[in-house]
Amino acid sequence: MKLRQYQRAIDESNIVSKTDINGIITFVNDEFCKISGYLRDELIGQSHNIVRHPDVPAEYFKHLWETILNKKIYKGLIKNRTKDGKAVYLNTTIIPILDDNNEIEEFVAIRYDITEMIELNERLMRAQNDLRKTKKLVELNRELEERVAIEVAKNEEQSKLMFQQSRLANMGEMLANISHQWRQPLHELSINLYKLKQSTKEPSSQFIEIYEHSKAVIKGMSSIIDNFRNFFTNNGDDERFSLKDAAQDAILMLENTFKNASIKLEIDIDDNIYIVGRQNEMAQIFINLFSNSKDAFFQHNIKDKRVNVRAYIQNDTNQQIKYAIITIFDNAGGIEDSVSDKLFDPYFTTKHPNVGTGLGLYIVRRIVSKLQGQISVSNLENGACFEIKIPLNGDNDE
Repeated sequence: MKLRQYQRAIDESNIVSKTDINGIITFVNDEFCKISGYLRDELIGQSHNIVRHPDVPAEYFKHLWETILNKKIYKGLIKNRTKDGKAVYLNTTIIPILDDNNEIEEFVAIRYDITEMIELNERLMRAQNDLRKTKKLVELNRELEERVAIEVAKNEEQSKLMFQQSRLANMGEMLANISHQWRQPLHELSINLYKLKQSTKEPSSQFIEIYEHSKAVIKGMSSIIDNFRNFFTNNGDDERFSLKDAAQDAILMLENTFKNASIKLEIDIDDNIYIVGRQNEMAQIFINLFSNSKDAFFQHNIKDKRVNVRAYIQNDTNQQIKYAIITIFDNAGGIEDSVSDKLFDPYFTTKHPNVGTGLGLYIVRRIVSKLQGQISVSNLENGACFEIKIPLNGDNDE
């Protein structure tokens, strides 16, 4: 429902069209028809050249097509011509839409009309020549530059929002399909595990330990499936849970992985920290951050691998608020300064595509935001330190 609202907001405030890979128009919204002067039936099935202005050099469009055919997003100012021959200037973003085989399926173009500002700029330039850069002209020109910069930034943000919401919707549908495919094998695995126990007449203590651990891992995998489904569909109720229990859930899932990789995990979490939210989502935060540390250890070939987790309650006497402070520190070499500001962006990753999707830290930030909290990262002592700050509701006793 929210995605439709976002799309409606963008559709009603921007000029949107879609073309096939050959540039044939397959969709236009009302704003496109309004500014071009054409009826929708006059545009669908026509080449996008129908609105091309003859003043624009062919080299400009050659560069545009080279960009989008290379599966890159094109951004620029394009001069178009309306049905009655009027020139319009559009700040344009063209996004290639890829299919499951990473091939171009179509192009979506999102535009914002800045004709008024361009025309104003031209008038200012003429006035500038006539008045020889008077003080008033300089001030008007500066104001124009600021307005153009604001509108360009606004359009880029709207384009990013539409593209991101579309990909999140696709991700939710994909996870629903994965959940359906995984549920039955997990159920069968649980049954087979039970049959194996029943067929063992006198199970040893080691057998029982492995059996119980396997049951817990299956339960944890099922919980993670529900976690992802709820995350993208916003289902499930909040609950009051122990932060330490959430960390233990994550440790249970990664216990053997850390053991096999010789990673030492040290946990220091106060027993009295309780958070209102979803325990499995909090566990997912720990799992993602622990997994990132594990991958970084192997990426930087670290021998003495250590991950330290600490959580405590902090009082803000000025605002009379208590916070849960969680720090997760490893000695895996730290994070390069050049990527630190992109670390929580969706689909950004420093890992090989076979290892990372670029969604882990983005999901972590989204979950922390749902808890009204904040997350930051810094480099300390040859490693990365993530700090999470979550406001508490007053039910925690120190």
